[in-house]
Amino acid sequence: MTDDIERVRERLETAERLAVLTGAGVSAESGVPTFRGPDGLWRKYRAEDLATPEAFARDPRLVWEWYDWRRGLVSQCHPNPAHTALAALERRGPGFTLVTQNVDGLHALAGSRDPVEMHGNLWKVRCTACHRVGDDRRVPIPIPPRCDACGGLLRPHIVWFGESLEADVLERAFRAFAYCDVALIVGTSGRVQPAASLAGVAKQAGAFVVEVNPDPAPPDGRVDVTLAGKAGELMPRLVPA
Repeated sequence: MTDDIERVRERLETAERLAVLTGAGVSAESGVPTFRGPDGLWRKYRAEDLATPEAFARDPRLVWEWYDWRRGLVSQCHPNPAHTALAALERRGPGFTLVTQNVDGLHALAGSRDPVEMHGNLWKVRCTACHRVGDDRRVPIPIPPRCDACGGLLRPHIVWFGESLEADVLERAFRAFAYCDVALIVGTSGRVQPAASLAGVAKQAGAFVVEVNPDPAPPDGRVDVTLAGKAGELMPRLVPA
């Protein structure tokens, strides 16, 4: 693996345009729960039953109680070395775009300036009446929270099951991967759409594609180098201080 790490480091040092996609593996190394699967039950509910527009319309107080609980857990988590290494990589030059599937806001806490948050942000709220989006880091948050501007009901600024990703967010993500020299896929198999298309877009455009993940996906021709391991251990080796 040492030779592969050196090869990737050289590519990162000479690239003019970098695009990075991060997923749940990066957050998990900071202790962020996934809230999914058989261990993701809250009271008697599954995440898939609460993170929907229908659930919020039916019982916004219940949904907010769950999100308040989630925010309390995530507030105890901190950026790990993978987050800080990516923030350091961004500081090297302007041609850098970080796209994340995570909603915990840890990239920004680590110093990333403008991450493209495909699924939203746990620490942002959106008014259901005037549609204003703003930061809100209160823990606990008043339930149900109301908009300071118009008094409307606030909802988490999260893309729920059954909702489409925002068009401008998708455009930024795909543009970054279509024009990059090097693409990093970190802490995710990158097999869930639409994020699954990003590595292919980069490869088709001639980029050097690198996967960093403990459980790499089977080879499919889209990845030039696979580094099997935790992002928090490998990313600092790729971006030395």
